[in-house]
Amino acid sequence: MIEFFMPMKPPTVTHQEKGWAVVNGKPVTYDTAEIKAAKAKLLGHLAKHVPSQPIAGPVRLIDKWCYPRGKHPNGAWKTTKPDTDNAVKLLKDCMTKAGYWVDDALVCSEVNEKFWADVPGIYIRVEELT
Repeated sequence: MIEFFMPMKPPTVTHQEKGWAVVNGKPVTYDTAEIKAAKAKLLGHLAKHVPSQPIAGPVRLIDKWCYPRGKHPNGAWKTTKPDTDNAVKLLKDCMTKAGYWVDDALVCSEVNEKFWADVPGIYIRVEELT
């Protein structure tokens, strides 16, 4: 099991916000400056906790996104964007690139939650399943 907390202001940009361009008459996607910055931020924090060998079997990923609470009570559910499914896609792509697992298709169980919190960041728990 791998478990850690990355203290940071979680990115609000998501994988869904890629840019589009036309190259040789065909539409192609590209990472915007905001997505590149979010990936770099996540990879920088994730690098400290990469396992010695990528996981090659089924995985459960638990991630809890803690956003700066502002006027909201500490621990209250965050019901505004970004959507959890869009936020976790960027996280899983970064975890794959960092070497947590062979392929993010191995993630077959997920719990994704988002809150307002006094201490912003992202809690991660990775469990190998049998």
